[in-house]
Amino acid sequence: MFRHWLLSSSFYGTWLPGDRRGFVGRVRDARPEDPPATARIEHDVPGTPYDEDIPGLERASADLMKGPPIYVEAAHAEVLLGQFHETAAYRQWHLLAVAVMANHVHLVVRTPPDADPTKVLGDFKAYGSRALTARFGKPESGTWWTYSGSKRALPDERAVAAAINYVLHKQYNPLVTWSPGEGP
Repeated sequence: MFRHWLLSSSFYGTWLPGDRRGFVGRVRDARPEDPPATARIEHDVPGTPYDEDIPGLERASADLMKGPPIYVEAAHAEVLLGQFHETAAYRQWHLLAVAVMANHVHLVVRTPPDADPTKVLGDFKAYGSRALTARFGKPESGTWWTYSGSKRALPDERAVAAAINYVLHKQYNPLVTWSPGEGP
C-alpha cells in the first residue's frame, strides 16, 4: 500500500503570503484561543482551499524579507533534480514526476502510507538546500525556500495521472522536467 502526493514549494520571496495568485499559508479562520466549538480552517493542511489576494499581508511579508527573492537558473534546476533523486532513493520513496521552474518546484511522489507529507517535502527541500549551497553558496536570506509548501494527497490513480500531466505539461517555462524513463 502506498500514498501519492503532489508536493509544491516556491523559492524564497517569489510567492509571498497574500499573493494575488493565491497561496498556501498558516492563516486560520479562527484564533487558537477561540472555544473548541468554533469552526477552524487552517489553510496549510492538505485538502483545504488556497488563500486568496490579501495585499496588506503581501506588503508586510515583503517588508520582513532578509534578502532578495531567489529565482533559480538551469544549473540550479539540474542540481536539484539530482538531489531529489538521491533523497527519494535514500528514503525509499518513488518519484513519478518533477518540474523545476525559476520560482518554484513540483514533485509527484509515492511514499509508504505512514509517511508524513510535511517531512517528505521538508526532506526534499533540506537536502536540495544543502546541494545548492555546496555548489552555489548560501543565499543572502540564509534560505533557498519559502516556509512550508503545498502537500496535496492524490486519492486515486486518476488523480495521480492528472498530477503527473500537470507537472510535466502544464508548467510555464520549466527549467527541467523529469518522469520515469527519462533517466535521473
